[in-house]
This record gives sequence, structure tokens and C-alpha cells, in this order.
Amino acid sequence: MKTDTSSDSELLQAMRAGDEEALAALYRRRQPGIYRFALQMCGSRELAEDITQEVFMVLVHDAHTFDPARGSLSAFLMGVARHHVLRRLQRERFYVSMDEAPDNGSRSSLVLVPMVGPLDEMSRTEAIEAVRRAVLALPERYREVVVLCDLQEMSYGETAEILGCAIGTVRSRLHRARALLIEKLRPAREEDAASSTVKSTRCFA
Repeated sequence: MKTDTSSDSELLQAMRAGDEEALAALYRRRQPGIYRFALQMCGSRELAEDITQEVFMVLVHDAHTFDPARGSLSAFLMGVARHHVLRRLQRERFYVSMDEAPDNGSRSSLVLVPMVGPLDEMSRTEAIEAVRRAVLALPERYREVVVLCDLQEMSYGETAEILGCAIGTVRSRLHRARALLIEKLRPAREEDAASSTVKSTRCFA
């Protein structure tokens, strides 16, 4: 079968019949999004990789639990990822330091961080770091809607499907999450503005 043009359902059916290439195609197609979600939720590359592998182990061993009548395979896999992320965070209370470099696949800098002047790349890097820390500091129910809607750019409907809640709940949580992010980022922005003022003063001294 042509794995590149086959739908998720067709690949899943082939995988169940023992087609290893179909499983590999599903992995190539869905792994990046699952990994980014896990990374943006927990902040650890190692943990995100573990969770991603766990998700596909579930797909291999428990594919029969997927019900196409309840939603897409993509939403099913993301829901499994969410379950594993929350379980690991609750079990380990694991919040890593954000000293790691931003993931190349992460879109947080594009979605939440305002652009700064081309001569101030350091400030832009610090702003990205501040946003990543702020997202990680959100309560889990608010963090996941920011990650899914703002960072993964999923629709309210897709997010509601993954979280198993109403679209109105997604909207209200996202509204609250964005308000919390603004509050968390305000001190960093004020400090950055003060720092820029000092730098400008030095330039003309």
C-alpha cells in the first residue's frame, strides 16, 4: 500500500493485519506532534521521548481500544499522550529546569512571543525562555489548552475531543490560561523594558 497517501484508518487497519511499514508510517506521521505536546507540557526532552514511545506501545498492543466512532486516530493518540503526561507529572511531581535549548519543532516562540528588534537577539531569547517557563508554571488544566490550541494550533473542537470536555469548557479555560500567562509574563516584560532603558542610556553616555 502507498503509506504516504493512505489515511490513518487505512494504515491502522494494515498495521493490525501485520504490516510493519504501516506502523512505521503512522509513527512518522504522528510522532512529531505527540512529542511536541509532551515536551511543552513537561519541559523535559527525555520524559517527552519516553511518553511518545509509550503512546505507540499502546497503539501496538491496544489498538482495539480505538473507536473511530468517537473521534480521529490523531485525537486518540493525543489523548493517550495526555493521560501519560498527567500520570507521570502526578507520580513524579517532575518539573524540569528549562536550561535545555528550545526544541526545533516547538512553535511557542512564534505563537506567544512578540517579535523584538533585530539588534536585540538576546532579549528575544530571554523572552522565549520566559514564555516557556510561564507555560510550564500554569496549572495542568490550563497548560494543556494553551499547548493544544496555541502551540499545536488545534481547533477548539479537536481540543475538546482530546480532553473529553465541551467546546465551551475549552474556550473558558483558554481565556483563563491566557490571562494567567499575561500576569506571569508582566514582571518579565517590565524588567526587560527597564533593562532596555538602561542600555539606551549607556549608549548615549
